[in-house]
Amino acid sequence: MAEDSDDKTEEPTDRKLSQAREQGNIPTSQEVKIWASLVGALVVVTLFAPYMARDIGRLLLPFVEHPHAFPMGREDVGQLLSGITVDMIKLLIMPMMMLVVLAIASAMGQSGLMFLPDKLTLDFGKLSPGKGLQRIFSGRNLVEFVKSLFKVSAIGFVIFLILKSHMSEYAGLAALDLMAVLDYLRHQVITMIIVVVLMVFVLAAADWFYQRWAFTQQMKMTKQEIKDEHKQTEGDPMIKGRLRALRMQRARQRMMAAVPRASVVVTNPTHYAVALQYDQDSMGAPVLVAKGVDLIAKRIRDLATENEVPIVENPPLARALYATVELDQEIPPEHYKTVAEIIGYVMKLKGELAH
Repeated sequence: MAEDSDDKTEEPTDRKLSQAREQGNIPTSQEVKIWASLVGALVVVTLFAPYMARDIGRLLLPFVEHPHAFPMGREDVGQLLSGITVDMIKLLIMPMMMLVVLAIASAMGQSGLMFLPDKLTLDFGKLSPGKGLQRIFSGRNLVEFVKSLFKVSAIGFVIFLILKSHMSEYAGLAALDLMAVLDYLRHQVITMIIVVVLMVFVLAAADWFYQRWAFTQQMKMTKQEIKDEHKQTEGDPMIKGRLRALRMQRARQRMMAAVPRASVVVTNPTHYAVALQYDQDSMGAPVLVAKGVDLIAKRIRDLATENEVPIVENPPLARALYATVELDQEIPPEHYKTVAEIIGYVMKLKGELAH
């Protein structure tokens, strides 16, 4: 049965995952960020709340005990509110900074440190109402909406049960002083935050695994996409084959051009041909300038005949040089003696012919 090329059945490659990360497309869980913020809130309430309650009590107690002592003119009220606002900011700045640091740490813990300058540019395409509606009613956002609705409902129900169990205690708070009321409320808030942190932890863990699963499904590739990416990274096999053939053709042309300058051609006699060049004034050892088998060997022999280059039959040497020596390389020492005898014979033959 023919395979559907549109089926994304292949795991994403490292290159696709890397490109997705460069574009800021990485699996992140908002629930993990919320859980980290709640943990921060629990730390703040546990560590800072007693001191904050004491300072807030000192700040507000004069307004409760001696409200008549404060001038109520417009300017006076404005100054009082400004002073209270500044004092409250001083009390809250350290806890808020801790919450911000935890939120940043939770984000970086999932994605690592990232710098995406492309995200800072204004994309007018995102301002399209049509695309905005598509994003709002997409399947992903629908899942997020259902998840948020379930989370709020579950947390709200649990908090309601906690408050209901202490309902009889709230009537007695009126008989306590302000510091006792604040301390009682602090314990109640800590209890509720602990319960919520535990609930959100379960949701965050499930969402963390879901986000990675959904991201992997989104990143999956078809077999054709794998092939296309391989072509982009490794090169098109057809193009590589053509380039390889072109390089071989050029190397063969250079090789054939070197045959007329060869000192001797060693043959098999028909299947192998190796052309050697030697100049005792400039070379330490003979150099292989051309080699080939069958048709190429025949072309080397023909060129040698046309240019009066001596041809010597030595099958073992021809096969050995063809197999072990590359073009433009000196012959290995183990063949010095045999090649020296052949070149000596050729030079002697040329000397006799010259006489």
